[in-house]
Amino acid sequence: MSEWLLIALVRLALPLLQAMPLRWVARVGRAGGALAWHLDRRHRKVALANLERSLGSKLDAAERLAVARENFRRIGENYASALRTATMTWEQLAPHVDLSGLTRAKAMLDRDPDRSIVVAIGHFGNFELFTWVKVAFPGVQLATTYRGLRQGVATRMLQKLRERSGCLFFERRRESKALRQTLRSRRTVLGLLADQHDGRGLRVPFLGHDAGTSTAPALFALRYNCTLLTGYCFRTGLARWRLEMSDEIPTRHAGGEPRSLTDLATEMNRSFEKAIHRDPANWFWVHRRWKPGRASAAEAVAASV
Repeated sequence: MSEWLLIALVRLALPLLQAMPLRWVARVGRAGGALAWHLDRRHRKVALANLERSLGSKLDAAERLAVARENFRRIGENYASALRTATMTWEQLAPHVDLSGLTRAKAMLDRDPDRSIVVAIGHFGNFELFTWVKVAFPGVQLATTYRGLRQGVATRMLQKLRERSGCLFFERRRESKALRQTLRSRRTVLGLLADQHDGRGLRVPFLGHDAGTSTAPALFALRYNCTLLTGYCFRTGLARWRLEMSDEIPTRHAGGEPRSLTDLATEMNRSFEKAIHRDPANWFWVHRRWKPGRASAAEAVAASV
């Protein structure tokens, strides 16, 4: 299916999805994910190969197959639900989203109210819901980055939906200066997706194999003296999710010297690993996470910010 055809179908379906109750939308999405499992041979093969590579010693072939099938259903559920939740108020969403997993992060902000937080977010569940952490962190500016799609109409459509949240979105290739200014000038929670292959990042262990890993969250935390955390969205039921953030990942040694990017990237990956083992079907297995190539620490510093 061409990307233009997919965009056209989304634009046609969007009014219908946004008029439906969220649980109905989630069921439609799961049905679409189940259909994609049968039709999308390429991503099905990627998911099964990733599971065999990373969890082959823990799950047998039948278990890996079951995880992959459920993963497709959840991806469909999350995509469809994200189109609906983007137009909902917090009062409408509150029965579906549990924010209790953000308590420790809020305590960190309360202890040091002038310090910003950088959250390395993984592709877990309906991660678009992270724009609602503003409910747990009143008075804080939320920000994140995105990469514009090749089709400008698709980028504009997505951003129109996303910007209703009040979160600031910065195009990572063109708006880095504005992002840096935001971190300098106001109390911010910056979320950066950091669990997919990064050819410019460092290769550090992830689920037993070296993987190109983004150092951007660590670099922003070090450069702007921010607290570094990881974040996840766990599915707890049909159209129900729980947002969580980890304990702080120290960016400096006890004497004040910065920790190496390799150490910080490795610790972020370990945190993501724990979340994957907790619920394997909740992660984005259809991405080619382990690709060849290697970047030095110096190259990663130059390329990531």
